[in-house]
Amino acid sequence: MGPDADREESGGMTALDPDLAARLTRGPAGLVPAVVQQYDSGEVLMLAWMDDEALRRTLTTRRATYWSRSREEYWIKGETSGHHQYVKSVSLDCDGDTLLVRVDQVGPACHTGTRTCFTDELLAEKEAEL
Repeated sequence: MGPDADREESGGMTALDPDLAARLTRGPAGLVPAVVQQYDSGEVLMLAWMDDEALRRTLTTRRATYWSRSREEYWIKGETSGHHQYVKSVSLDCDGDTLLVRVDQVGPACHTGTRTCFTDELLAEKEAEL
């Protein structure tokens, strides 16, 4: 998984709260999906992945921090793009296998430049016939 998951960037040792860590149901790679939602409108912005360290950093700094499966490194949303996510709340679902991260999104959430990653509608609600 990530680099020394218990090592703080500044060199100190910290870890995710053991009670919270025990509640997480991780996939085979040690990751939990994080559904990211705009806090005030409810708009679903994106899906990302967190391990224990990414979750700890997110809870500690209130800046959305994820694990990049392709780059195999942590990334803070907006660090390079300027499209930051300021975390308002984090919730764990009933099974402990999915996180809901409610954020205040600055700029587009998607790397393609769109507000949300969910722009490719596959099934739309039919308009009521008159």
